[in-house]
Amino acid sequence: MSIAPIGDADVADVIALWQACGLTRPWNDPAADIALARRGPNSTVLIGRDGSTIVATAMVGHDGHRGWVYYVAVDPDRRGQGHGRAIMNAVEDWLRAADIPKLQLLVRRDNAKAGAFYQSIGYEEAETIVFAKWLDGRKPAA
Repeated sequence: MSIAPIGDADVADVIALWQACGLTRPWNDPAADIALARRGPNSTVLIGRDGSTIVATAMVGHDGHRGWVYYVAVDPDRRGQGHGRAIMNAVEDWLRAADIPKLQLLVRRDNAKAGAFYQSIGYEEAETIVFAKWLDGRKPAA
């Protein structure tokens, strides 16, 4: 699998992969998220290709101290082949190149498979509570 930053022609296929993986939410416009990630040097979307087919993605960014990763996706028909580990290795390398020492990510409590995957590649559950507030006035999602 080859890994590179997303290109303009890749956006629709990346969104389709995210939808196939159940990563999109009604309150987040994936095209807007991609555009935001591509706007500056502190974030990007990495895509993994098998030939010409996009089989994995990860959106990565940092605040200068900590890296964050979102939209980690592997084509459901190609799971178990090392693509998830490879895209996460690329995320870590991208952050190391930016001299960022720590990577954090969020996993929904009900997503046991994702939690198990991250633990299998060396991530540990942090003793942190996440607080959130919608600044546009909407109510929190259940």
